[in-house]
Amino acid sequence: MVKPIKTEKQYEEYIERIYVLLQKDIKANSKESNELEVLSILVKKHEEKYYPIEKPKSL
Repeated sequence: MVKPIKTEKQYEEYIERIYVLLQKDIKANSKESNELEVLSILVKKHEEKYYPIEKPKSL
């Protein structure tokens, strides 16, 4: 069951699972494609919060 990311270990597990799912030939709207979508959203939100990319500074 996919849950919100609470720990770095969980974040790493989700990254690994995304990698595994991307290696498969999954069909649209399948259980695995839905899982991939949800995991991707959770990882993106986690990265935005804990690993923000700063805007470039002008010269």
